[in-house]
Amino acid sequence: MIIKNANIFQEDGTFETGDISISGEHFVSGGDSREVIDASGSYAIPGLIDVHLHGDVGYDFSDSEVEGIEKIARYQAENGITAICPTTMTLPEEHLTEACRRIAASRASDGAEIIGINLEGPFISKEKKGAQNPAYIRLPDVQMVGRLQAASGGLVKMIAVAPEISGTAELIEEFADKLVCYVAHTTADYETALAAFKSGARHVAHLYNAMAPFSHREPGVVGAAMDSPECFVELICDNVHVSPSVVRATMRMFGDGRVVMVSDSMMAAGLSDGDYKLGGQDVVVQGNTARIKQSGAIAGSVTNLMDCVRTAVRVMDIPLGSAVKCASVNPAKLLGVFDRRGSIEPGKYADLVLLNEDLSMRSVFLKGKRLL
Repeated sequence: MIIKNANIFQEDGTFETGDISISGEHFVSGGDSREVIDASGSYAIPGLIDVHLHGDVGYDFSDSEVEGIEKIARYQAENGITAICPTTMTLPEEHLTEACRRIAASRASDGAEIIGINLEGPFISKEKKGAQNPAYIRLPDVQMVGRLQAASGGLVKMIAVAPEISGTAELIEEFADKLVCYVAHTTADYETALAAFKSGARHVAHLYNAMAPFSHREPGVVGAAMDSPECFVELICDNVHVSPSVVRATMRMFGDGRVVMVSDSMMAAGLSDGDYKLGGQDVVVQGNTARIKQSGAIAGSVTNLMDCVRTAVRVMDIPLGSAVKCASVNPAKLLGVFDRRGSIEPGKYADLVLLNEDLSMRSVFLKGKRLL
């Protein structure tokens, strides 16, 4: 297959007009010309990678059976997200164990590929719990992580830590070379967070949310991450979690090589306003905002990663190339899969999205097979 005359995304965030060749599941240098698609006027971007999402279309990774998980993956693929890290909530170990088993058993050939599991809790701060259930927060437990990893068949790739909590240093030491240990839901000050990054943590979840603010005398986690060149940081560009001005400022501080755009979507994504659940807690959704009924805390987002990219471009004045880089190249590098995903290069999986000039969806390819 050859896709001709596309405006092709480059790893550095620029675009070049040219042709894309696909053979089997991969991008190649010269493809079979028997099938030719004219993509004139379209942007060709790699399939997006969401490393932080809880669910969509009425299903949640923490609670759903395999069939529901596969429906989540299909919705993601239909929206141009071709690889995902299902994210769990703060829950009892037995609940997390079953969730890991079900996620690992999911196989939707027409859905986004599950390339990891993200454990957002239970080793977090009660003071910065956000939408997490405080009843199940506990101290870091290396053995528990090992048990969850075994239940997932080795699929756990990310784990949240609050650096100020006793036992976190030992957990980072044990898993820093095996998993992405990331800072989240934390009261850590600058020095404590910086020590965690120096010992092996290398990512921050939903920057600015569920952490101390970045201020002129107390830079906190944000300042520590900025001073740690190997650290990535997440932004939820749904126009709810972070203001457009702060998104622009963050892109200038960290550059488009260190920001990882995520959706943090919950089960209401793709559905209408109403009452939903997140981590066993009641959530009310109105417009583009989800909140825990009891506390009023923001409870994830109701959007998907492709819509976050559109919002970043249309509302926040982020260049399209930078937004795509933050939603494809950077998450692939964070997870250590950039050798096979995240950009349009020979040898990589042919996960491809064609967007019209107005950024509406034209086509989605999953490993070379046309989905839309």
